[in-house]
Amino acid sequence: MSDSTQTTRRDRTHWLYLAVIVAVIAGILVGWLAPKFGQSVAPLGTMFVNLIKMMIAPVIFCTIVLGIGSIRKAATVGKVGGLAIGYFLIMSTFALGIGLLVGNLIKPGDGLNIAKTAKAGAEYAKTAHNAGGTWDFIQGIIPTSLLSSLTAGSVLQALFVALLVGFALQAMGSAGEPILRGVASIQKLVFRILVMILWLAPVGAFGAIANVVGKTGLDAVVKLGMLMIAFYLTCLIFVFGVLGVLLRTVSGVSIFKLARYLAREYLLIVATSSSESALPRLIAKMEHLGVEKTTVGVVVPTGYSFNLDGTAIYLTMASLFIAEAMGKPLALGEQLGLLLFMIVASKGAAGVTGAGLATLAGGLQSHRPELLDGVGLIVGIDRFMSEARALTNFSGNAVATVLVGTWTKTVDADRVRQVLDRKIPFDEQTMVDDHAAPEGPEKDEKNLVSA
Repeated sequence: MSDSTQTTRRDRTHWLYLAVIVAVIAGILVGWLAPKFGQSVAPLGTMFVNLIKMMIAPVIFCTIVLGIGSIRKAATVGKVGGLAIGYFLIMSTFALGIGLLVGNLIKPGDGLNIAKTAKAGAEYAKTAHNAGGTWDFIQGIIPTSLLSSLTAGSVLQALFVALLVGFALQAMGSAGEPILRGVASIQKLVFRILVMILWLAPVGAFGAIANVVGKTGLDAVVKLGMLMIAFYLTCLIFVFGVLGVLLRTVSGVSIFKLARYLAREYLLIVATSSSESALPRLIAKMEHLGVEKTTVGVVVPTGYSFNLDGTAIYLTMASLFIAEAMGKPLALGEQLGLLLFMIVASKGAAGVTGAGLATLAGGLQSHRPELLDGVGLIVGIDRFMSEARALTNFSGNAVATVLVGTWTKTVDADRVRQVLDRKIPFDEQTMVDDHAAPEGPEKDEKNLVSA
């Protein structure tokens, strides 16, 4: 009876994601055939993404507090964090380099004349400027109060406070156990609410897709198809080539199996054009996969601000495209200077809405101000390109979690194989499981918090 119930639950969520696909197709048709109506339903997509964002801070807080509060060695967290930041910096730089290489090889903007798009990029440069520099970014990590970190909508503020609470509970020892049990119960409540919200995904997907097609039409995709195709192919090569080889070499895990395991999250990202919509599910799925809560809690939220591989590829390819389309190509020295700027700027603007366009405009303004007007050329298709950005960013963070788990020995390799081979299904209803429990009493020490 239990097996039957579990199958029914899985079937229900299966229909949910089929409904998302239908909603995306319907949104494209409505946006194309009735553009004004398509634009009018934009709030549906915005509201759904906002509902998901509402849950991100509680998910991060519970995950990290449970992870850190349950381990005995504080040095473990420092090691995980240090490895993660180092890896993020290397891979982001590598992604920027790949973007430059591909952009120089295919020259997608060569021969275009976009002189009529004057002043289109000024507002994005202003957004980048308002985001502040590196120090403003670091200063913004500290919330105004302990509780405001859970309401301000900042991933890094929630991460910072969760680390403090986790270490404090760790220092309290057995006296902190009742609090940990309470946080474990709250985590189950948070994930249950999240499951309820996800049933609105088809509505959100319809509104988001109908709006963008209604605004830009299908012409924008056709006219700038070469840049989009080149960008998508570059992202695919990066994920399945670079990240796939690294994942296989270090962890012995197939990137194709990992992508299949995260298929529903990919669909959610495509429907909403936001990798944040899948952040809570990524945390839950990485824990289910066999990576310890501590590692997941540190790597995933940090990666969402520092590990933006898709954004890095986009920044360099879009910069080269604009320069060529305006007949003012960047010299190699200017490209390297822009690359160094983007390494820092992509981190500083990570929490800004429209960070891709804002950072792009900021980089062009600081290096080649005369190219700023060319940003208007890609505004129309930026929404479509953001799909690949978000998918690549998400994939990069999933891979990073497994890699850091392997390096710090905080991942159960046997469980990873069983999960990816579909022998241990993910519980779509609760999204929380104490995966170490069924594997025997010898694993009890590694259990994070038992319900």
